[in-house]
Amino acid sequence: MVLTAGRGTSGGVTLWQSGFLPSIHEGVRFRTAGSPILNLANPDGLPTSLQRKGLNALARLHKKQFEATSDEEIQSRISNYELAFCMQAAAPESMDLSGGKQSTLDDYGVNRPDPKKKGNRGGGPGTYASFANNCLLARRMVERGVHFVNIFRASWDPHSGLDDGLAHNCGMADQPIAALIRDLKERGLLDSTMVAWGSEFGRAPRGENRPGYKKISGRDHHPKAFGAWLAGGGCKGGLSYGETDEIGWEPGGRSGACE
Repeated sequence: MVLTAGRGTSGGVTLWQSGFLPSIHEGVRFRTAGSPILNLANPDGLPTSLQRKGLNALARLHKKQFEATSDEEIQSRISNYELAFCMQAAAPESMDLSGGKQSTLDDYGVNRPDPKKKGNRGGGPGTYASFANNCLLARRMVERGVHFVNIFRASWDPHSGLDDGLAHNCGMADQPIAALIRDLKERGLLDSTMVAWGSEFGRAPRGENRPGYKKISGRDHHPKAFGAWLAGGGCKGGLSYGETDEIGWEPGGRSGACE
């Protein structure tokens, strides 16, 4: 399941597509407002019993087609129809936060307003609330048996206005991420759930020199060396693995785990 916040990722839906695998393996994006999945509800006049009969008839036709062609995408189509049918009952309930405890909502920071910021970096309005909501929804999905939940958020891209932009983004992420890990642990889910935080690249350890800018105020892309972290899922806490050189430019130093 895929949850997004902010202005949208640069890679778009390619980030959760299945690549060379059949499409049954691609992610399903949940919207954070309105119906969680487009066309999830039946149109007026279509009862569930009639829909079930239609799906059964489609499954029989698809099975015959698969026997004739052995096309894996036909199997994916059968599974997708069944998944959509199950989601009609499960998805609206899992996305409804109205019945949650107020203490839990406050812990994650659900519906908190964005603070005022100076620059235009940060992913657009409403990201504090949407990211917090997504972290809580991720826990609810894990609790209901979803095997993989991906939360995307843009934008951490401080080419300028680093001080204000970084403070804004850290304030957006710190509270709900901490609440997610704590919530999983309190519910006995952290040992069986790995939380992974990362990005496609880091930021350079030196200031970005850009023509036309009077001062250095940001950091450029830096894919050579940057950090990521894991929690839960059997990972041993308190360890770091690998090092960079003294300024964080290149991988170097010891390669083993250290306290």
